[in-house]
Parts: sequence; C-alpha cells; structure tokens
Amino acid sequence: MTMNQTCLGKEDFLCYVNRSWSVAWPMILIMLFEFLIGLTDVFVAGRVGKEVQATYGYAVQLYFIFIVIANALTVGTVSIVSRQFTAADPNRLSMVVISSLSAAALAGVGLAVLAFLLAPAIMNALNMPSELKTMATSFVRIYAVGLLSQYVMINCDGILRSCNMVRNSLKSNAVAAILNVGLCLFFVFRTPLGYKGIALSTVISVTVGSLLNLYFVRRVITGSRRFLPSTVKDMLKIGWPMGALQVLWQLASVTLFLIIGELSQDRVAVLAAFAIGLRVESVIYLPAFAFNMANAVIIGNLLGEKRFAEAYRSGLTTAGIGVAVVAVLVVVVILNAPWIMSMLSTNDVVMREGVRYLYISMISEPFMAWGIILGGGLNGAGDTRGVMIRVALPLWIVRIPLAYMLVAVFDFGPSAIWWSMNASQAVQAFLMYRRYAQRAWLR
Repeated sequence: MTMNQTCLGKEDFLCYVNRSWSVAWPMILIMLFEFLIGLTDVFVAGRVGKEVQATYGYAVQLYFIFIVIANALTVGTVSIVSRQFTAADPNRLSMVVISSLSAAALAGVGLAVLAFLLAPAIMNALNMPSELKTMATSFVRIYAVGLLSQYVMINCDGILRSCNMVRNSLKSNAVAAILNVGLCLFFVFRTPLGYKGIALSTVISVTVGSLLNLYFVRRVITGSRRFLPSTVKDMLKIGWPMGALQVLWQLASVTLFLIIGELSQDRVAVLAAFAIGLRVESVIYLPAFAFNMANAVIIGNLLGEKRFAEAYRSGLTTAGIGVAVVAVLVVVVILNAPWIMSMLSTNDVVMREGVRYLYISMISEPFMAWGIILGGGLNGAGDTRGVMIRVALPLWIVRIPLAYMLVAVFDFGPSAIWWSMNASQAVQAFLMYRRYAQRAWLR
C-alpha cells in the first residue's frame, strides 16, 4: 500500500499494519547496519584488550553527545518535511530541504572544531581511570573529523524517509556499514594504526554514506533553492527539546559510567561489560527506534492531510507491532546471553558481569519499546517538549539517584545499577502512553 492510502476505520487493522511495516522494515535494516558496526567495534576492541573496550564505551557516549544537534535538527526536519511532502508543494519542499541541509552542515563544522579542541579538557573533567585518558582523547579527536559527514548523513536520512524514499537511505547505510566493518578489521589488525582504526573506519564510511545520501536527496530538490531562516527556526523550535533530551540521556549514560567507577572492585571489568552490554542491547533498540522513526513519518504525513483519527490509530498500531518484535528478540538474547558474551570478550569477569547485565536489562525492553515508539509519533506531531519531559524525568529522578544510592550508599554492586535502569524504563513507558492517550498533540 502507499503512504497516502486511507484506512477506512478501526476494523481495517491490516491496512494499519501494512502502512507501519512498509515504512518500518527499511528502518529496521538501517538500524541493523548500525548495530553491526557497533558490534564489530566492540568485538575488535575486545580482541585488543579490556582497556580499549572500556575506553571505546566512554568515547562513543561522548560522540553521541556531539551529534545531538544533528539528531535534534532532524526531528524538526522530519516533522516539517513529512507534512510538506503530502501537501504537494514542490517549490516549498525544495526550500525546506535546502534550508535543513545547510543548517546541518554548518552545525557539523562548528561541533567538529569544538570536539577536536576540547577533547583533552573533557577527558580531564571526567572521573576516568588514568590509564584510559590518552586513548579516549585519540578516539574523540578522530571521531570529530567525521562530524560534518555524520551531520549531513543523519539529516539526509530524515529527509529521505519523510519523502517516502527510505529505501534509498537504506542503500547508503548498507554501503557505509559494509565499508565500516571491513575497514575496522583491516586498520586494527593489518596496519600500525591499532585501536585508532576503530574510529578512522567510522569517519571514512560515514563520509561515503553522506555523499550517497546527498545524491539521492537532490531528486527532491526540484524547485527553488532559496535558504529559509524561518524554516530552520521552526525546525529548531520543534527539535531543541529532543536535542536537550539526548544531551540529558548521554550525560546520564556517562554518569552511569562514573557511578560504576565508584565500585569497590573490578570497576574496569564492569565498565567493559557495560560497554559490551549496551552494544548487545542495542539489537533490541533496532526495531524500537525503527518503529519510532516510522511512527514520526506516518503521523506527520497523516496530520499534513488532516486525517487525525487515522493518525491516532496508526500510532498505536505501530507501537504494538514494535513491542511484539522486541519481545521475540528479548527471548533470543536471554537464551543466548552466555554465548553472545563469550564471543565478545575473553575475560572471565567481563563475561560474567555482561551476562548478568543482559539478563536484568531484558526485563524492561518491551516497556522501552512501547514508550519509544509512541514518543516517535508525538515527535512527528511536533510534541517534542512532551516527549522530552516524559523521558528526562524518569532518567534523572529515578535512574540516576537510585543507582547512586544503591552503589555509593548501600554498596550493592553493579546489579543495582541495572535494576535502576529497569525501574526508569517502566515509569517512562507509563508516562508516554498517558501523554499519547490524552490526544492533546492532535490539536
């Protein structure tokens, strides 16, 4: 079915499923490619040593902080471009796309310079084991070189899926993933670059992927190429809460690393286990975030056509499908947790803690999926402030204080941190559904 096809009523369930799946499955593959890249990086880092594996975990969290503006701008881009696409105004659509790409490129250059220059200061500010600081600085500086390409690629991905061209985005991401994995293995094990090859492979592959995305996006630009400052302002107005949320999310992740640093024993091994666990857990995030982005596009398109009731039902259907897919993956991970960890680390302590992390974290994954996918629908409607509040509150009022108290005060060990993460996921899912069901975003 096409995105514009009307689902007649509540009884036309298959219509809603087909619409959600047609947008979601390419996004699932794109997320799968990202997962394979991360998994390869963790695997390679583990073969070099647990210190490199732990450092990689720090560096990736910081890298995600530096790309929050790209993600925030893209949320605004999807919300506006998806509506312009169904409004059938090619001239206006072209100007919106040009404005979004220009803003993304400018932000990418600025953040690249900041990340490169501030890397040593950031390492000194963090409570990082001294033996990891030099490696972490090298990681961040190499990643900084690729920020411009990363910003352009993220923005183009949003434009393409908003204009019903998500399969072209899939092609670009497939090429980037294959290149990244191959270069990572080659640079680390076949050249003197060593661990630095992990970051360099990302820079090169993202650059190639962004160029391919730009080639596909130019097909959308069929009208005026005038830059619209007001459009960028609207995109930032919609997107800034998501940028703030991602900063809060990544800072929370870094804070968890710092709390782990307060453990009385095996802290480096637990750091490595956490880094691996997050990467393995990201396979569960694949369909969740894929359906999150699909929901944003679907609801944005339907709202652009004033089909409000259909938008509401489509959002719930998309969330339900996503939770079902996540539940299947949860069972697979639980049944194979020891084998998975043995493939990614040779250290006994790291493997033991990693398996424990997976067993505990899998409990909350269906809640995570429900909240995240409904949040995607709210983002597509422009209700990004509502999403920010309902994700940030459980994060900083439940997860971080509870984890710190259980570790620093009661000395319960790393498992207490994993359980505090579960508690915050359950609260988040409840708050997000309540916001969605109130339907204020439809107005």
